[in-house]
Amino acid sequence: MGKAWTESRGGDTRRDRRGRPGPEDGLRDDGGVSFELAVWHEPKPITKEYAENVYQALRRGEPGAATAHPGVATFAGLLPEAEQLSPAHALVTVDLERADEVSGEAFALAAECELVCYDPQRGLVHNLGPLGVNPAMEMRTGDGMIVVNPDLQLISDALATLSPQNPFMALVVFGEHFIQSSPEISGYELEYRDSTKDLMFRTHVPDLEAVQDAFTEYATGDRAFLDRHEWRRV
Repeated sequence: MGKAWTESRGGDTRRDRRGRPGPEDGLRDDGGVSFELAVWHEPKPITKEYAENVYQALRRGEPGAATAHPGVATFAGLLPEAEQLSPAHALVTVDLERADEVSGEAFALAAECELVCYDPQRGLVHNLGPLGVNPAMEMRTGDGMIVVNPDLQLISDALATLSPQNPFMALVVFGEHFIQSSPEISGYELEYRDSTKDLMFRTHVPDLEAVQDAFTEYATGDRAFLDRHEWRRV
């Protein structure tokens, strides 16, 4: 499976950063590259496409792009790397080398403050829900993203970013079980491990939808994917 996540390694998320972010995103005046996140409030889950439109409108300073919310000030006050730019939104900007360190804290804090968090580099939005059944579940990607208790839409959208630059993704409940996948020449490799029984299984699925279905079932406590595919023990 190439360089995948393993529980025994504690999660190796070092990555090849080629292509993230692009030259049009996060290029500072001094020529350095920065990583940016935007937070604002939404009354219901939004798509990544909608989030991108709001993000661009906020950058242009369009009135009414987002609604004022007290969580924005709270978020900016608790995260040193955040700057409140209006009553409705704040931006987190850090050097690319600190992106992994700061983004995990930003994702969690945004949820606590009832805000969505948009990652324009990856084109992914973190909604407040719906969530999986285990709040301790972590999502880990091959391009360095670590999210505790990710929403279901984020899980599905993040799987669609699997590529040479993001070579694997895993959902893990430490000490219990995990599921992970990585792209192959034709389709995807899918693995499931039950740590309590010291069992690990592997299969191949032909398309992304099959991977997304399996990850969603895993997150919601459903194990139908184990019966739906033919597995071999590894």
